[in-house]
Amino acid sequence: MVTNLHDSQSFATVRLEGHGLLLRPWDPESDADVAACLRGATDPEFLRWNTPLVPVTDTAGARDFLRARAARAREGSAASFLIADAESGGGTALGHIGVNDVHRLLGVARVGYWVLPEARGRKVATRALGLAADWAFREVGLHRLELAHVAGHEASCRVAEHRGFRHEGLLRGALFEAGRRDAFRDAHLHARLATDPEPGAP
Repeated sequence: MVTNLHDSQSFATVRLEGHGLLLRPWDPESDADVAACLRGATDPEFLRWNTPLVPVTDTAGARDFLRARAARAREGSAASFLIADAESGGGTALGHIGVNDVHRLLGVARVGYWVLPEARGRKVATRALGLAADWAFREVGLHRLELAHVAGHEASCRVAEHRGFRHEGLLRGALFEAGRRDAFRDAHLHARLATDPEPGAP
């Protein structure tokens, strides 16, 4: 059921559990969270497919990044979750998933995620995307979620399709080339609507 979006809606304390995972807010004041964020942001596989607008290269930068994300969660413009095994109680990071650029009037947002090297091959991103999407549709009341990844990133493509994000087309020159700001590469656009059929369990 789609509910009305309110300007005052905050995502700062949202915790989601299911599919063997716990999604909780990142804590900018936690040294463990900051270290996990820094590892994810500097991982070679992450940087192969992503060129952040503001690179995170050290502990101070990772803490500032998490503080900025926490501020967006409080204002309700984005939700950033640390992905953890449910059994760990949220103590050990597996990766990140965010529901970003929430447009309240249109009911649209963009989803992004990454997984730490030791957690890959366990369908962490697939399970986390299922949790985050269900929350965004049922609790936040969004109508459409978009997901874009670099063309050729087959693993991300599979994650999107397994969670019902249909491939909608090619975005030409939509993302920076790896490690560059003067060259661009194509992206695949996926999207899922609140009215789409529910995908099977991840």
